[in-house]
Amino acid sequence: MAEQVRRPGAAALTVFSSSWRDRLRPPLPPAVARIDRRIPVRVLNYCWHRLEWPPIEAVAGRFDVVHSPHPLLIPSRSAAQVVTIHDLDFLDHPARAGAEVRRDYPELAQRHARRAARVVVPSRHTASEVEQRLGVPAGRIDVCPNGAPAWPPRPHEPANGHILFVGALTPRKNVGGLLDAYAVLLGRRSNLAPLVLAGPLGPGADVWLDRIGRPPLAGRVRHAGYLDRADLKRCYETARMLVLPSFNEGFGLPALEAMTLGVPVVASNRGALPEVVADAGLLVDPADAGALASAIEQVLDDEALASACAAAGLARAARYSWRTSAARLLGAYADAVAAGPGRKPDRPT
Repeated sequence: MAEQVRRPGAAALTVFSSSWRDRLRPPLPPAVARIDRRIPVRVLNYCWHRLEWPPIEAVAGRFDVVHSPHPLLIPSRSAAQVVTIHDLDFLDHPARAGAEVRRDYPELAQRHARRAARVVVPSRHTASEVEQRLGVPAGRIDVCPNGAPAWPPRPHEPANGHILFVGALTPRKNVGGLLDAYAVLLGRRSNLAPLVLAGPLGPGADVWLDRIGRPPLAGRVRHAGYLDRADLKRCYETARMLVLPSFNEGFGLPALEAMTLGVPVVASNRGALPEVVADAGLLVDPADAGALASAIEQVLDDEALASACAAAGLARAARYSWRTSAARLLGAYADAVAAGPGRKPDRPT
């Protein structure tokens, strides 16, 4: 739920988690400490968001920095407070978010972001939105992009690979638009590659599962569900392309994962996707199913285009490093500590 750092220069990190029923299970590096409290997370979040109590010191101890991985501050008596804002879709489309996000984020995010010592974002696109729409000075925003996975490029493109979508099946990901585009292609191509949807089910996903179980999509579209890292990598490696037609993305990690392996990308021209994908794929209006279908068809039929996208993707993916992003985050922590509680340093990003 929260990340905290003691002595940022030394990178002494403690990960905090809270749940009445579920325990913190992911393996952590030996140097990372963990605090796992048996407090119902919904209760704790409500108290933190609405009452600004209890302070983190009461449930986890004293730290120099307390970092919330979402837009709302974790209360603290003395620690510098840092928040992460991935995107602002919850402002424009609150109905697409979960109940807790709808309840708290639209009302509180601006106030909390302005009070935070630093605001961490994954892209220049989100940085611009946070500055313009939330009124946070650019000097208090730190861009820490996602890093590329440590995957070697695939040796060759599969001759009979599938079309791949990776992400939670939610309205923001535009799953319905992707199915519309795929149906258009089925109407004019008898040998169309199958479509694989890899990701967990989100709210409203039942309508898409029902649709892929009926003609013309039945037998041509498969929901693979959530995949572990090894299976996900194999799914990318055997894909003709990745299609990511989201209405909004604060970064778009599946695009970077695909580019790391040399998989061509067809993506939305909205949010941070143009920033991440650039010339490594085709960018289209996600609201235009016909344009999306045409872009998919171009990559299927034009081998030179697919190869050029794959090569450009490998070059772009090499620019994204978790080490670089971590160094930037440590810099944000250091700036937050230097400012002291309640002070907000401004510096160029």
